[in-house]
Amino acid sequence: MKTIASIVMLSTMLYTASAQTASIYDFKVKTLYGEDFDLSQLKGEKVLIVNTASKCGFTPQYSELQALYEKYGGDNFTIIGFPANNFLNQEPGTNEEIETFCRLNYGVTFPMMEKISVKGDDIHPLYSYLTRKSQNGILDAPVSWNFQKFMIDENGHVTGYAKPSTKPLSEEIVNWITGE
Repeated sequence: MKTIASIVMLSTMLYTASAQTASIYDFKVKTLYGEDFDLSQLKGEKVLIVNTASKCGFTPQYSELQALYEKYGGDNFTIIGFPANNFLNQEPGTNEEIETFCRLNYGVTFPMMEKISVKGDDIHPLYSYLTRKSQNGILDAPVSWNFQKFMIDENGHVTGYAKPSTKPLSEEIVNWITGE
């Protein structure tokens, strides 16, 4: 009986340790242009990961995201957008159409990745990690709508998230970036 309890306890400790050591650096994604993007290249940077959509009431947040990127982006901070069509068909476009929309309407220069699913049976593995405490070791934060923002520290770990209605230039996000 002690052996079984020891095995269960050891398994639990190993699982917990592996969840806490996982990071976004374990993932590779594709850009809107179909190029590989290894998230490990972001080591040492804070990263704001945002699921986006072109036909949403929150779509104007692209302007603030771009302003945030222009002000703080560089070696220590970046934003990554992930278009997703999970909410009321608000991102129906192709990757090419999304790129054109973002560039022409909002001047987006921060990295945009290919369209993915951020919830459901076909959830992208990165978003599975971001939204599940069992994987990120920190919190459960299922995506509730477009423009939910995940805050990732310099070590690639989730530190928190901001609701879709939270504006990118909010005090909460700016203070997280600046460390205030």
